[in-house]
This record gives sequence, structure tokens and C-alpha cells, in this order.
Amino acid sequence: MKKPVVLVVMDGVGETPVELGNMVLKATTPTLDALKAEHPFQVIKAHGAAVGLPSDDDMGNSEVGHNALGCGQIYSQGAKLVNESIESGSIYASETWQKLVGNVKQSGGTLHFIGLLSDGNVHSNISHLIAMLGEAQKEGVKRIRCHILLDGRDVPATSALEYVQQLEDALAALEGVDAKIASGGGRMTITMDRYQANWPMVKAGWDTHVHGEGRQFASAKEAIETYRAETGVIDQDLPAFVIAENGEPVGRMQDGDSVILYNFRGDRAQEISMAFDGGADFDKFDRGVVPQVLYAGMLEYDGDLKIPHNYLVNPPQIKNTLTELLVENGIREYAVSETQKYGHVTYFWNGNRSGKVSEALEDYDEVPSDVRSFDECPWMKATEVADLVIRAIESGKYGFIRCNFPNGDMVGHTGNCLATEIAVETVDLQLARIKKACDEHDVILCVTADHGNADQMLEKNKKGGVQVRTAHSLNPVPFIIYDKDARHEMKEGAFGLANVAPTVAGLLGIQPYDCWEESMLK
Repeated sequence: MKKPVVLVVMDGVGETPVELGNMVLKATTPTLDALKAEHPFQVIKAHGAAVGLPSDDDMGNSEVGHNALGCGQIYSQGAKLVNESIESGSIYASETWQKLVGNVKQSGGTLHFIGLLSDGNVHSNISHLIAMLGEAQKEGVKRIRCHILLDGRDVPATSALEYVQQLEDALAALEGVDAKIASGGGRMTITMDRYQANWPMVKAGWDTHVHGEGRQFASAKEAIETYRAETGVIDQDLPAFVIAENGEPVGRMQDGDSVILYNFRGDRAQEISMAFDGGADFDKFDRGVVPQVLYAGMLEYDGDLKIPHNYLVNPPQIKNTLTELLVENGIREYAVSETQKYGHVTYFWNGNRSGKVSEALEDYDEVPSDVRSFDECPWMKATEVADLVIRAIESGKYGFIRCNFPNGDMVGHTGNCLATEIAVETVDLQLARIKKACDEHDVILCVTADHGNADQMLEKNKKGGVQVRTAHSLNPVPFIIYDKDARHEMKEGAFGLANVAPTVAGLLGIQPYDCWEESMLK
């Protein structure tokens, strides 16, 4: 090994000269500005085909971004993986699909679908739901209920009614099937917590979807319009609702039913899956009377922990990760982030592996995130994360150190431009501290991001006005190499996140795997 390398991932900090809603440009970032101006720097792709998604119209996300960063390769991911399975019909030929459909046909029960209702292609796609609805009708399912989670995060902030209408039209077209929307709520209000940061949020979703408990409305449209008028919040924050007829929920789950969570992304799908699969030992919240249903996810959201027990589409088998290469070369590594992105620098980075490759050579730290709206505290836990990175540098134990600062992404998703500007400045302050430690201990610093977000907080609407944007951007991200004693020249060319791992290997002086993308180093 040559010098140790520190990799800083500035989550959600994309690169574009466009000024509209660009909190990265608006923020005061002397450290980042100097690194870009004075040291090897280029922009790399973090969306679309570069991270295994169907097309360059698909925004990247933290999960596929960290997969690509951590494995140096491009795998079919998320929407593309499911698209291929639906197009080939393999999803319907799977043992799990056959069990789900066979269960309700035999019991006379209901086939339930739970998931994020949008075409954001980050957690889900409404086209997958509509395709499965049609197949279920073809195979003789007679009763279907949909439990919808409203997006407004990966798609325009107040677009929910468009997707509700698409779904209502699809349900109405299912001849001979009793098919209805049964419940719903904003994705940041119910069901879709991640990293076990807010179990009450999952309980709220469980009670809404499973037991039909909550405020009742005649339709999803009525619920959304009523809540908007009462609260003024965007789709992701709308309260839970239950659709009822004559005071009775239309979609309460019963023994003999089947349930499909059609989200394909793992982080916000695991906890509700644990609630369905947990059995008598589940102790995260009181589930009340648990109906005996057959549950499955779109994908296996955690291969090591086997969450969920049943799933429709096999996940990509990611092999030959950077961590595996470091272990083979006897290089110790350290990873840290706060709860919101801890799984990204561990599980996703390591190719969807929960455990360590080597207990002896890997150390991880998680800084617990606050359970609060991130725009109220845009600095989040950046100082604590930087403290641990600096401690790891000073220890001299590690050849490779990586961290994630979630601020640009998590605060960006709130739609609060001022708070996001502060979030970007917070990361810059901590980047300065890490850079100083790298200088003092002769360590190379690499800086990048997993996708954009804070760089595009506003967008023009169809009427020519400007509206808040809470989704990830399609912009590339920076990649910088800083070494106080040397200048590491980079090639010119079109590179993406998968080129980072071989570049890190080159800086460490170790031979990358043959299956990897090329290094950016000359």
C-alpha cells in the first residue's frame, strides 16, 4: 500500500452551473471550491445507465450509487431488474407469485398491494403495480386492495392525484374483479421508515393498512384534497387515511389474504417486512391481532438477514467489491455515517451484504440520527461523523476510510432551500476539518457524491412558474483527489460512480479486479 485514502461521500451534492434552486452554488463552500479549483477534479455520472438503471432519464439514488461506488461494476438495479422480470414473465412464473395467487384463490381472500405510488423509479414504479394487477386478473384473482404511499419526493411535490387517477383507471379496467384503493398516507408519515430510526412510523402504517384504523374518507382523492386544505403540506408528509364504506374499512386484512410490497428498493421496505414476517418474537411495536397472511416483497431487501422470507424477483448477485479486494490485500478499513446513511457505507457499499467480510480488518461506526424534521437541524450529525473520521485518521490503523454526510440529500428532500444551503455549508466546514487531518497525517483525500439533490431545489412548472423540487437531480457529481505532496492526474473521458473503486485501488497501489470498470487515474 502507498498512502492511506479517505473517501468522503457528500450525499445529494450534485454538480451543475445552472443557478435555479442550486443550493450547492449558493452556499458558501470555500473548502470545496478550493479543492475543485486547485486539485484534480472532474464530474462523473451518478444516474441512469451508469448505475444500472433503465435509461438516463432515471435519477440515481443512494442505494444504487453506493453499490456502484463499492463494487466498481455496473449491475442491473431496481427498476431495470424488475422491468426485465416483468417483460420476460419470470416474475409470474416464480414460486412466490404462484403461492400468493394460489393462496387467495383457494381461501377466497384478498390480494393486497402496498407501495409507493409514483413513477419516480427510486423505490417503485406504478407501471409494475399496474402490470401485476392485470396479471392477477388474468389468473382469476377476484378481490384486490391497494394501500398507497404518496411520494412527492422522487416526483413533483404535489403530484399524488395524477398517480391516484392512473391507479383508479387501472382498477376500473379489471373486469370481474372487486378492486379498490384501501388506505394510504405520505411516505414520510407512515410505513417507509429506514434503519429502524422511527418504529412508530411503521406502526402507524401497520395500523392503517392491516387493521384499517384511522381517519376515514370515501376516496383517496377526497383524503388528499382534504388534508392539503387542512395542513398545506406536500405529498410526502400527508397524514394517513383509510377508505371506508358505511363506516367500514374496505381493505382490512384478514386470515387467508396475500400481501405484496411492490417497492423494489430495500432500505425503506425492510421494517414493514419485518412486521409481517416477524412471528411471535416481533417486539418493535404492538401489532394487535396479526392476521395470517402470505407476505412477499418485490425483492429480497436484505440477503443476509433474509428480509423478507418471500420475494418475487431475485436480487443482483454483487461480487468482487472493494472491501473484498482490501481484505485480500490485508488492508484495514473504517466506515462511518449517521443512521440515515449508515447502511449505505456498509450494507450497500459491500454489495448488499449485512455482515463484514472480515471482522479483523473492518471497523464500522454508526452515529444515531435525530428523529426530527431535518430542515429544523440541517447540520444533522456532521460534526460527530467528522470527529470519528479524524479519530480514525489519527489512529494510523486504517488504509481506507470512508464516510457519508447525509445533509445535502436528507435536508434537500424537505424542500427547504435555506436549510439546504446551511446543510451544504455544514458539510464544507467538516470537509475542511478532515482535509486538515489528512495533511497532518499524510493521507490522500477523495471527495465525491452518490447523486444530486441540493443542486436542484427549484424547477419551472408547465405554467412557466417556479416550484419546489424535492427529488434527486439528474446532474453528475464531483470527484476530487487531494494529496498535499503529489498531483494525481486523471484521464479525460466519460466516467461514473463505478470508476471510483478502481481509482481508489490505484491510489492505494493495489491491483483492481479484472471485472471492474477502469480507473480514472492516468
